[in-house]
Amino acid sequence: MYASREDIGYDFGDDSKVGSKPIKPNPNIDGGWAWMIVFSSFLVHILIMGSQMALGVLNMEWLEEFNQSRGLTAWVSSLSMGITLIVGPFIGLFISMCGCRLTAIIGGILNALGWILSAYASSVHYLFLTFGVTAGIGSGMVYLPAVVMVGQYFQKRRALAQGLSTTGTGFGAFLMTALLKYLCTEFGWRNAMFIQGAISLNLCVCGALMRPLSPKDLSEKSVVRSNSEDNQAKALSHSTETIKSNGVLGEEPEKKEEATNEEVLESAQHIEIGGSSGSGRNMYGLRLLKTVSQLTLTVRKGFALWYSSYFGAASLFTNRVFVAFIIWALFAYSSFVIPFIHLPEIVKQYNLSRQDNVFPLTSIIAIVHIFGKVILGIISDLPCISTWNVFLMANFTLVTCILTLPLIQTYVGLAVVCALIGFSSGYFSLMPVVTEDLVGTKHLANAYGIIICANGISALFGPPFAGWIYDITQKYDFSFYIAGLLYMVGIIFLLIQPCIQKKQPRQKSTEEAQV
Repeated sequence: MYASREDIGYDFGDDSKVGSKPIKPNPNIDGGWAWMIVFSSFLVHILIMGSQMALGVLNMEWLEEFNQSRGLTAWVSSLSMGITLIVGPFIGLFISMCGCRLTAIIGGILNALGWILSAYASSVHYLFLTFGVTAGIGSGMVYLPAVVMVGQYFQKRRALAQGLSTTGTGFGAFLMTALLKYLCTEFGWRNAMFIQGAISLNLCVCGALMRPLSPKDLSEKSVVRSNSEDNQAKALSHSTETIKSNGVLGEEPEKKEEATNEEVLESAQHIEIGGSSGSGRNMYGLRLLKTVSQLTLTVRKGFALWYSSYFGAASLFTNRVFVAFIIWALFAYSSFVIPFIHLPEIVKQYNLSRQDNVFPLTSIIAIVHIFGKVILGIISDLPCISTWNVFLMANFTLVTCILTLPLIQTYVGLAVVCALIGFSSGYFSLMPVVTEDLVGTKHLANAYGIIICANGISALFGPPFAGWIYDITQKYDFSFYIAGLLYMVGIIFLLIQPCIQKKQPRQKSTEEAQV
């Protein structure tokens, strides 16, 4: 009964940097089982995001096997990456109703099924359905709970915890690239996908580790939340305050409805106890009624929270900075995905295959990506450093590297640029932290679902667009230039909105002074 309430329905302190003293901190918050959640999320990033970053190996195998255009073949990888992220808002509904643990276990089964069925592919279009859609949906059902659970279990060291867990992407890209190359060489790409499907079943184990918070944790953290609300109002933007105030007002009828349903359940219990001497059929009917009532209450509460986040009075879209964040996400992710998918082909064009076989450029990105996430997470947790500013600086560095990459045609030069891409893309570990600062932990699953959905759209169209440009121009240069310019547009949106938000409180205070 407590699954959905513990997995998503609780809102604890939004900003660890606000100076409020926690009351009786629970050992599972920022410690204890929280580190098992980080470990589980780390493995999820290895098996899902790491595998997707290594799809360039399989992409070359598919080009040789099916003899299709680069643009069409790239859709297989793009569908898998894109759908993993695009289904985020709908996975938020699953989390609200079923909890993170069950959602992740079901997703692990679907992901493994997609890999295994893809081993029997007879065409690229077959891979669209098995690998792109089936494995993609399964990946999304595991990925979002892995990120949300880390955010719920950590309050003071959120950036570091997210950084450590998401380093699995870098480790996974490095390990899975080597593994898939070995498996494809020794057993062929079909058997490689079958073996990878068996490995992906470990996602179910990762999901089982996502233990929901207990009611005791909820009550203790609600005290921490109430003590820090005054400071939060000063730290967050005006639109964020609007969301939270509406959310608080919207909780009153929800509590009344919960009380009514609990009274019904209690009355059913009394009837069950009082009628214990009755027939067994009546007892069975009462137990069934009680179970259905509990399930209905959980589903209704989960759907109500999901619906209000998107369409209610406390809609996330009333937060202007969050909307700018969504626009940024629509352009950003493709700039990171395109190099991973097409770098092996670019290296082959530049006749650098010998050097790349010794130390692949994608592996350089993956290794430095690990350090980037951890270092940026540590820096962001410093009390004198703004997470938002670190996030923006990393974005500026990444877009500069994307725009300069086509100008370099030597292995050493490409290695340096790839290292910078890997380090600056470590800002991915800050995305859940920035999202949580904007909307609060209660709305984190739904809000981050929207962000990764926008990232998914970017990942879905980015690589096929690059392949389509190559089919026309026989070069990848214009693909990087266009992706970099669109990325810059998204960064400009992030810069404009905070400036507008800062002006609004000042205007309001002036009007109040005149009154």
